[in-house]
Amino acid sequence: MQPASTRGGGGGDTLESGGYHRDTSHKPMFFGVAIKITLLLVVVGTTLLILNQSSYPLEFFRNHNSFSGPSSENSIAGSSSFHQYTSRIPPSSPAKDENIELEKTLRRAAMKDNKTVIITNLNAAWSEPNSVFDLFLESFKIGNGTAHLLDHLVVYSFDKTAFERCKMAARLHCYAVTTEGVDFSGEAYFMSEDYLKMTWRKIDLMRTVLELGYDFVYTDADVMWFRDPFKKFYADGDLEMSCDLYKGNYSDLRTTANTGLTYVKSSNRTIELYKFWYNGREYFPGRHDQDVLNMIKSKPFVNRIGLEFRFLDTAHFGGFCEPSNDLDEVITMHANCCFTFQNKMHDLTMLIDDWKRYMALPPSNRNSTTRSWTVPRICH
Repeated sequence: MQPASTRGGGGGDTLESGGYHRDTSHKPMFFGVAIKITLLLVVVGTTLLILNQSSYPLEFFRNHNSFSGPSSENSIAGSSSFHQYTSRIPPSSPAKDENIELEKTLRRAAMKDNKTVIITNLNAAWSEPNSVFDLFLESFKIGNGTAHLLDHLVVYSFDKTAFERCKMAARLHCYAVTTEGVDFSGEAYFMSEDYLKMTWRKIDLMRTVLELGYDFVYTDADVMWFRDPFKKFYADGDLEMSCDLYKGNYSDLRTTANTGLTYVKSSNRTIELYKFWYNGREYFPGRHDQDVLNMIKSKPFVNRIGLEFRFLDTAHFGGFCEPSNDLDEVITMHANCCFTFQNKMHDLTMLIDDWKRYMALPPSNRNSTTRSWTVPRICH
């Protein structure tokens, strides 16, 4: 109980016997409440207006406050403790154990000069004998100076069958991906629920690779490697990515990115991008990783962290959407613009045969005899 004294100077408020308060004038109190309510409405309205004018609602940025600005551009030295992600994982947790195993796999696979790895993913449907995965591995073996790159290939195996298939292939570095309550063993049809879960799990793993300090080239298993791509990558780039149709300018953000072939260097900028990208799955439900990236790549957040996208010219990094027609220049070919496993197998087999015929020719005759592909045939 408050002391029996005068309340609110000049208001005529006193305490009567028994300690009960009788207010003889309500106007000042009501006036004060009205002012507070008005101020509250102004603050709320202003906040909503600001959020409405921003590129994304506040909740889409809630996990990106750790970025310290463009000055934090140094590449990661390799210590996982440098990054917040690993420091948040409690000791002996399943996630911590998975990261330890992943780092061991990356360390074994890494190139000696710059801690770079090549990553692809595999599930049971693509690991059957005479599958797309077999064509993928064959392309390295018959490519021009690409066989040694298999020593640096990490295979994300999304189920037990895929993991066993990976271990059967010599030289590969197999990593078993676990996703609680999800079975990735069947064919993940484009835009199906399993397909979306697999694509977003892949993005989450890539972010972890960057946080562990490794650069990587991610490649879909339906990308055929015919020449060493590292000679074409920019030494000072953050992120380079393939596209379906090249617009003639590597920095044109109107270009539609295709995530099937991506070269990423580990830095604060790229780590923040992958966090931002991964969170986009909640803001854009039902969209796959590539769609979301194309939605966010030109947004203010990406510009603010100082990250530069570069798109790979289809003259060197082609696909069925826009083939690299000069076999003297082609580096990779992607079975994009092609749906169903059977269609991919058909046209990729023809692609491999085209390359074998080209390589069988004497170097002096290649320019004049076999300069382009016979595909796409049923992929379109």
